[in-house]
Amino acid sequence: MASTPANVTVVAHPLVQHKLTLMRKRETTVVEFRRLAREIALLLAYEVTRDLPVTSTPIDTPLAEMSAPVLAGKKLCLVSILRAGNGLLDGMLDLVPSARVGHIGIYRDPDTLVAVEYYYKVPEDLQERQVIVVDPMLATGNSAVAAVSKLKEDGAQQIKFTCLLAAPEGIAQMQAAHPDVQIFTAAIDQRLNDHGYIVPGLGDAGDRLYGTR
Repeated sequence: MASTPANVTVVAHPLVQHKLTLMRKRETTVVEFRRLAREIALLLAYEVTRDLPVTSTPIDTPLAEMSAPVLAGKKLCLVSILRAGNGLLDGMLDLVPSARVGHIGIYRDPDTLVAVEYYYKVPEDLQERQVIVVDPMLATGNSAVAAVSKLKEDGAQQIKFTCLLAAPEGIAQMQAAHPDVQIFTAAIDQRLNDHGYIVPGLGDAGDRLYGTR
């Protein structure tokens, strides 16, 4: 078994792996696929936020006073790469509902596989927040690299990338462009095919989330 690349965390929790298997199945319906994506996203969010800074605050319980841990600093910013990233965004917001949210519209040109940006809206104070970029697939890596580059241009300094599936090619592309960005994924698959899709993968995540094919 190949070792996991540096700066990549594969979330091997049994529930994540079981739900991912269900998502991979050709016969899984749109409703089931969408529900599973949301459930896995919550579990991935638990892992990717494991190192959030905490501080203490005095509180009164029904029995006594105590100093209790609370999150420190400004709230997270979750950034969805449209459109498929929204399939993970909702599950992450279930766990951290107070997070700020940004959206980056990027599509992959089907002929050149180059990332083309068409929409960008994020909070103004990215430099003060930990940013988690979400997209179900890290395939060629072009869209992810473009999104992270744009966020860095706007001042983001603490960025993580979270996906359901990653291809070795996409990981290599991201690490070459942004070696400081930690990648969290449920699985690293074998390769990309000639059309830039992850194999064995689960198909086009956006189409399966929204029933558009």
